[in-house]
Amino acid sequence: MNRRHLLAATAAGLATPLVLRAQSLGAGFPDRPIRLIVPWPPGGSTDTIARLYQSRLAELLGKPVIIDNRGGASGATGAIEASRAPGDGSTWLFVYDTQATNETVMRLPFRTGEAFVPCCHVASGPLAMVAHNSTPYRSFEEVVAAARAQPDALNYATSGVGGLAHVSTTLLQQQGNFRIVHVPYRGGGPAVQDAVAGHVPLFMTNVVIVSQHIRAGTLRPLGVTTRGETRHVPNTRSFAQQGFGDFEAPTWWALLGRAGTPPALVNQMNEALVRALNEPAIKERIEAQGCDVVASNPEECGRFINAEIAKWGRVITDNNIRADS
Repeated sequence: MNRRHLLAATAAGLATPLVLRAQSLGAGFPDRPIRLIVPWPPGGSTDTIARLYQSRLAELLGKPVIIDNRGGASGATGAIEASRAPGDGSTWLFVYDTQATNETVMRLPFRTGEAFVPCCHVASGPLAMVAHNSTPYRSFEEVVAAARAQPDALNYATSGVGGLAHVSTTLLQQQGNFRIVHVPYRGGGPAVQDAVAGHVPLFMTNVVIVSQHIRAGTLRPLGVTTRGETRHVPNTRSFAQQGFGDFEAPTWWALLGRAGTPPALVNQMNEALVRALNEPAIKERIEAQGCDVVASNPEECGRFINAEIAKWGRVITDNNIRADS
């Protein structure tokens, strides 16, 4: 064997384990592209994060991963679509925190614990109330004072009815005895466009879709839903620090499979996704958006989502928070 053939054989030998490993992660999945339903329009946080790991996930599985945006009803439209898919590993649902709150706020044709299997708690992060820089508000305390002086005169946007941004802001109003008017959008993408344009003065949102606008000075952060200050929104006090006791409402994203998906495929998907999320380049890009990668296993993901459904279900019921509130 000459030197060229020897080098080629050595390179092939070194590459083979990586190729086999990639093939083994996708073994057993249906012989067609994997459909990743994102139940929000393009441009929102869920879509943004999904697209940051999409290509690497496809490489690790050895199969195309196609994002299918199905926005509407605060994530419920896409979740209903996913709940009707076969449980063969061909369809997955990348959810936002509304997956937990919708369970109580809305009448749905499914229960999350029955229609889906947990795969991975992908990331968590703060919600923030931001104001357009044309408004006079420098803190959430100033918003509260203005709202008490003129109830229902101020509008605030969210990505949709019944989401954690909506529910948590409703809870803040009830705890602080003030009223502002909810303006729900069909996703974070459309909402942030109007917030940046100044069409709505206040916007309660995850930080992922507004971080660049905060840095640019177009949107001014007034408060965050973490217990204390967060590195993702520097020099911004939490609502708890502004007189709202122990208020805390972090947002999150998770991957779910259809009920009936073989456990082996759930574990393979989890392994591939966790590997992708923990690769430094991908992790850095996701966290630069304004959240922290969690990359949990399926069991941890299931416990987390069940706890969120129970926690916010109690808040929604105890405070009579409705989809039209």
